[in-house]
Amino acid sequence: MLASQLINSGFPAVNLLDKLSFALQLMDEYDVQHLPVLSEEKYAGIISKDDLLDGNENSIVATVENIFQRISVKGEEHFLTALKLISENELSLLPVINDQLEISGVILAKDLLHSLSRYVGNDDRGGIIVLETEKRNFSVGEISRLVETNDAYITQLNTYTEGDTGMVVVTIKINKIEISDIIATFQRYEYIVRYYFGEEDYANELKENYNHLISYLNM
Repeated sequence: MLASQLINSGFPAVNLLDKLSFALQLMDEYDVQHLPVLSEEKYAGIISKDDLLDGNENSIVATVENIFQRISVKGEEHFLTALKLISENELSLLPVINDQLEISGVILAKDLLHSLSRYVGNDDRGGIIVLETEKRNFSVGEISRLVETNDAYITQLNTYTEGDTGMVVVTIKINKIEISDIIATFQRYEYIVRYYFGEEDYANELKENYNHLISYLNM
């Protein structure tokens, strides 16, 4: 997904000659903590509500130009680049600009969060398994093969390396809710299963036994 696919083009911007009070009013109306600033219709930076509250509301935006955050993303960049910038700089929105420094719109942090949720497959039904393995033993192909031996497949896979241990932590989402056989397979191949979220076979057996008991009592 590209940044251009997440653009909100109906969002306001302020100009250098606008008063700080006007910028604060827009932030309250649109429920954001930041706004893009234009200088002669070109992108000049982002202003923060916290910074403006320390200034004189009757002053113009140009008086705080030295504290603008000059952060933006191009429409053709991947949306994970926007996520990184918003996260690192704690932004409520991120301007999307072109090569001429013209603003196409903004990406709102809340919209980006919804897109990230879809991106990691939260809308899809399935179990989740979190594995731990040494970097030299990490193999996407082997992990996928072990899942497939249980008549399942991976719908999402994410990894990160822990700074303190150097271990690779692998989070996989499976297209099945019942994952006890898959967990057993990973353990048999000496993977450390940190966590798992799904439905176990024994849970189904308990439910079946409970239903048999209720049927017997109702006879």
